[in-house]
Amino acid sequence: MFERFTKDAKEVVRGAVAHCGNAGGRTVGPEHLLLALLDREASRGSFAMAVLGLPAERREPVREALDEARRRAGLSRADTDALADLGIDVSAIVSRVEEAHGVGAMSGDRRDGGRRTARRPGFGRDAKDVLEKSLRIALAHRDRHIGDEHLLLALTARPGPPAEVLADHGITHATLTRVLYAGGEAQAG
Repeated sequence: MFERFTKDAKEVVRGAVAHCGNAGGRTVGPEHLLLALLDREASRGSFAMAVLGLPAERREPVREALDEARRRAGLSRADTDALADLGIDVSAIVSRVEEAHGVGAMSGDRRDGGRRTARRPGFGRDAKDVLEKSLRIALAHRDRHIGDEHLLLALTARPGPPAEVLADHGITHATLTRVLYAGGEAQAG
């Protein structure tokens, strides 16, 4: 499947691996794909984000929201709210775990002083699902290659912190589809 990726999409995948490795993580997740997408400039995905009100210079709040979700072990706000309905205070749990084990202990990142191993981070099930979904989206739109815009669309099409954070900034699957595939001047290049 990787041979069908555009240069921009390949850079996003490489960037996701780098983000994961830099954080000391062992498994690339959807949030790493989104972080790598946020790094992109002059691509269809970055164009679409800019059109929807998230230009490169305003992407830091998205990164911060993803970091906060990682502190909650990747739980979305919907997950946190559902647990609260059951009487489980996720914030209190995170605080107690971080008191005992340090800030970010629930993020899944290694806590070995930042030392890297020779092993490159692998892709987790959720990240693989995003990659597969991006292929399906490209095929559905009769696009010959998988671009970074398809990765962005795939992230918005599945539940979880990346879709939630993007929606908070006005970027949903529907708005992206309109920008990327609508006729006229709003169509991405």
